[in-house]
Amino acid sequence: MTSKQRAYLRSLSNTLNPVFQIGKSSLTPELTESVREAFNNNELIKIAVLKNCGDDPNEIGQTLAERTRSQLVQVIGRKIVLYKPDKDKPKIVLPKAGKTTVSAK
Repeated sequence: MTSKQRAYLRSLSNTLNPVFQIGKSSLTPELTESVREAFNNNELIKIAVLKNCGDDPNEIGQTLAERTRSQLVQVIGRKIVLYKPDKDKPKIVLPKAGKTTVSAK
């Protein structure tokens, strides 16, 4: 994912409310499965990490992205944004990856 695509997804996530909250029990298999199922209806998901969760939100985001086979868009404060495109009918169309050329002198 390019930085332009990531920025586009971040802009879309600004209006989203968190779908899940992670509390003191941290990342459970049940929560992971719920997030995986949520990707059936949504391509972009925001998750809130509550203050009583002792784990680092960055680590939770990385682990959750790996377990759900999604992409970590951003972790800002205690909010995590994950993206997983729908294989059949993607709702979010990402900007094309721009080609950068370097000219040799």
